[in-house]
Amino acid sequence: MRQRMPECVASRAPWWVLAISLLPSLALADATADRLAESLSVNGQPMPVEQVSVTPMEGIYHVRLESGESFYSNADGSHFLVGDLFENADNGLVNLTEQSRNQQRAEALAAIPEDERVIFRGVGEPKATVIVFTDPTCPYCERLHETIPELNERGIAVHYLAFPRAGMSSAAAETLQQVWCSDNRSEAMNQAKERLAIGASARCDNPVAEQYALGQALGVQGTPAIVLPSGQMVPGFVPAERLVAMLGLEDE
Repeated sequence: MRQRMPECVASRAPWWVLAISLLPSLALADATADRLAESLSVNGQPMPVEQVSVTPMEGIYHVRLESGESFYSNADGSHFLVGDLFENADNGLVNLTEQSRNQQRAEALAAIPEDERVIFRGVGEPKATVIVFTDPTCPYCERLHETIPELNERGIAVHYLAFPRAGMSSAAAETLQQVWCSDNRSEAMNQAKERLAIGASARCDNPVAEQYALGQALGVQGTPAIVLPSGQMVPGFVPAERLVAMLGLEDE
């Protein structure tokens, strides 16, 4: 007599079969991504690829270059698509490309040690930390700096990175290097924001040029550029109350 499979087992069997059947295709997609990273070229010249990853769209791969730029490619690299990839989810459109950018920013900024930042932490353990690319000649940077006492009081630490908008040959770059070369960087930053002279030399070993280049790679186009813990970048001045709300701290 033929033994009947229990209903609970029978109902699960197709899921196990489906999962097992997907493994070869996932491995193939990963292998294609690796091959694409090694073979992508334009006019016979290899592209400076940092990473190629699989997307939810079959046969389409997300390519990220060493410069920070990204685009999409088919499996053999014969066609490129520049733009953002969206998921049409139940709760609306989700920008998958922006999620990837945010993750990249968060990882890149997390790698910067605290001794290469100018930090305004406040008293007590911060509830959240924002990283701000700043320029001492930027009026909106000055406005944001004026809100730091309130932000610190609300539990938000502000970590500054340097971004001289006019480049490394500008007066702003010189001032920022003086800030980073000062014995008390936070006090020197206060002076810079008030357009006061800073006594320190700008000729020490400092990370201003590297931070400027990093900001460009991460998509900073102006200052202030505020980066939230998620990696989301918010351009321009944001009032303290709005920033508190964006960090989900308005009820605390």
